[in-house]
Amino acid sequence: MAKKQKTFRPKARVPRGFRDRLGAEIAAEREMLARISAVYEAYGFDPLETPAFEYTDALGKFLPDVDRPNAGVFSLQDDDEQWMSLRYDLTAPLARFVAENFDALPKPFRRYQVGPVWRNEKPGPGRYRQFTQCDADTVGAPAPYADAEMCALFAEVIEAAGIARGDFVIRVSNRKIVDGLFEKIGLAGEADAETRLTVMRSMDKFDKFGAEGVGLLLGPGRKDESGDFTDGAGLDDAKIAAVISFLQSGAGEGDSLEKMSALLGETKTGGEGLAELAGIKASIPDFDQRPIVFDCSIIRGLEYYTGPVFEADLAFATEDEKGRPVQIGSVGGGGRYDGLVKRFKGVEVPAVGISVGVSRLLAALALQQKTGAGMQGPVIVLALEKDQMASYQQMATDLRNAGLRAEVYLGGSNFGKQLKYADKRAAPVAVIQGEDERLKNEVTIKDLILGAELSKDIEDNKEWREEQPAQFTVQRSEFVDAVKKTLARRR
Repeated sequence: MAKKQKTFRPKARVPRGFRDRLGAEIAAEREMLARISAVYEAYGFDPLETPAFEYTDALGKFLPDVDRPNAGVFSLQDDDEQWMSLRYDLTAPLARFVAENFDALPKPFRRYQVGPVWRNEKPGPGRYRQFTQCDADTVGAPAPYADAEMCALFAEVIEAAGIARGDFVIRVSNRKIVDGLFEKIGLAGEADAETRLTVMRSMDKFDKFGAEGVGLLLGPGRKDESGDFTDGAGLDDAKIAAVISFLQSGAGEGDSLEKMSALLGETKTGGEGLAELAGIKASIPDFDQRPIVFDCSIIRGLEYYTGPVFEADLAFATEDEKGRPVQIGSVGGGGRYDGLVKRFKGVEVPAVGISVGVSRLLAALALQQKTGAGMQGPVIVLALEKDQMASYQQMATDLRNAGLRAEVYLGGSNFGKQLKYADKRAAPVAVIQGEDERLKNEVTIKDLILGAELSKDIEDNKEWREEQPAQFTVQRSEFVDAVKKTLARRR
């Protein structure tokens, strides 16, 4: 007798670096994005949506130089053998869109965009391969006035997201200042382009690894806690010392521009960068009273930045549920990138933008216990009689028409299972109409939250059954108002 072939059953698992999300987190994100989008629109930005996939050669940074362009992006080959990649950010697709529709667009062109992006990079704690970005960009306006507006907008957006003024700071620097540093240490040549990129990415980790860790990344390389080794930039000791000194001198209070000027000396590009920062300061009303500071340790790792760069950092300490310190880091960034559209058009088109790290902001607010406490579930209408389903559905409709979340239990008529379901759904109220209530044209309202609280204090089950203080009966015509009053007590 032949052996019965075993049925293949795939293992239910989420791909590494990705995650499922449910309920409260999604609702909190939706509310945050609505507040941020409202600020963008108040500043005159219009929404834009671009596809998840772009042709790989349009992404610029990831031009394919091997058979499969998979460094940093997720790629696949179309049926016409052209490589496409999931978008790495929302900026490169914007540059493609502007170039493709250049003549029809008003200049400056102001847009905001919300959507997921994908990065084929090593995942880690709180670092996923898919996450949401929320960007605003102005294309066609030169420095420094558009940059100044973007700094002011950035601060308003972080505040609208739920971070109180005083709990965050917008740090501002200029990529030209970094270029001035490269001039000073002899890394300004065309042959040093790859080294400069490695150095900038290393410098961008200064707040995370400190002087010692960045020094290793600038030199021979660094091994992380997992044992993985990151190749270094290979700079000599003198160049490493100059870069570290540059990063350590970047505190952004008071005479920070004067300190930067003294550090860079007479370098041409460094002087241009300092002049642009001075222009930003002069263009923002009450600059010194705003949560904006200059800090030359802000680098931004992406190579397409050409001028001012911005980063939003939290200014308060956070702890996890076990009291351990948690470092959230940057919750957003951006800057000027005058060369992206030029790749398509052949002419330089000035552009500047910001990107808000929604996931990190949500994590910070959850640690502050300002969100993430749990999403209130819908009112549950129990279905105790199969032949009365239309009546139960009408009750749910009446609740929805009054602006409440409501659903009818559809999993069977067992009373206990229905209440367990309501508990798992975090339902605040259950609406009950069995045969006894129906014959009297009544409805029983059960305050599930109050009931749970009172049950902790009542040891005598007989007392609980007799008094039932969290449960009462009203006429069918009055049940919607009764539910609304019950919910109002819980707010």
